[in-house]
Amino acid sequence: MSFLFEEAVAGFEPSPAPVDTSDALAFVFVDDRLVLPPDGERPLTLAEAESAGLVLHDRAPLGQVNGRSAIVALTREPLPDGFSSKIVRRLFGRLPLETIAVAAYASQIAHFIDTHRFCGRCAEKMVPSASERSMRCEACKRDVYPRVSPCIIILVDAPSETGGSRILLTRAAHFPPGMYGLVAGFVEPGESLETCAKREVLEETGIHIRDVRYVASQPWPFPSQLMVGFTATYESGDIVVDTHELEDAGWFELDALPQIPPPLSIARHLIDLHLEKKR
Repeated sequence: MSFLFEEAVAGFEPSPAPVDTSDALAFVFVDDRLVLPPDGERPLTLAEAESAGLVLHDRAPLGQVNGRSAIVALTREPLPDGFSSKIVRRLFGRLPLETIAVAAYASQIAHFIDTHRFCGRCAEKMVPSASERSMRCEACKRDVYPRVSPCIIILVDAPSETGGSRILLTRAAHFPPGMYGLVAGFVEPGESLETCAKREVLEETGIHIRDVRYVASQPWPFPSQLMVGFTATYESGDIVVDTHELEDAGWFELDALPQIPPPLSIARHLIDLHLEKKR
């Protein structure tokens, strides 16, 4: 199964235009968690939310999901009995990929609305645009659009002592026990993606790289990242772990990899592609 969300949302047509909400799906968030009904892990319908007494704030249209209207909304009050809430990325493998993809998009829109209630220039209240995905300050005629923060993620390979290939893996403190992933980091102002990739690898591991090559990208709207995946080749240096960013880093033989990120992530996609190429 592909990690690319666009393959999962073939039936999703996002739109900020007002929609018929009589039987709409309702992607409701409390903080950054998707509200789920008592009978299972699925999106609510607007009728279900209202009949249960769920108080919805900041409703906004999402568009059409397989021809069915959908909205996003926020709630701040305690959930009705039986309702629950979960972080969307924790629902991977538990909900259909199409639902996950739409919910991920909805979570980004909810975050955008929640963090742009007032103008950052004049502090007046902002209102959603009816024609595009933006918030507008009528006082100073300023339009603000959802932020997308580019991040690089990179697989670095080097020859192994046995003549095969090994890859550079890292472990952050927030990873599940035993899991290792790839070097990743946010692009800084004035940086190209390639420069960012070289800087992040050097800062986190002390390794110099060359032959930086683009592979693929993945939206990761938790809340607003765009992950841009690369591969590169080891050039020089010994591993020196940046302990402010990582717990550990090391070279791993392809036949002796530790636990790695799950499918649907771009990290796993890069690793799987490399394994296919080398084996």
